[in-house]
Amino acid sequence: MAAVVAAARVLRRRAPRGFLRSLIKRRKPRLLLMAGLDLWVHLNCLLFLHRLAEETRMQAFQNKSKIIKDKHLLAAAKVILKKSRG
Repeated sequence: MAAVVAAARVLRRRAPRGFLRSLIKRRKPRLLLMAGLDLWVHLNCLLFLHRLAEETRMQAFQNKSKIIKDKHLLAAAKVILKKSRG
């Protein structure tokens, strides 16, 4: 039950908008930002992490491993990055 409550608290958090905007401004100071750009960046990061987690789980399943190891994560990262490039 405590895990459900902790998960609900995490889901209620908002996107770190100020942090993302300042990070983008530090990297690209002359870039003009759209109103909801930081939310798009946050959403893309979350979607990437979700795809990475799913692919890592599949890599572990293919290797008949019950535990996800770093080699599964590295193999999944190569697959996901290859898919996102082209």
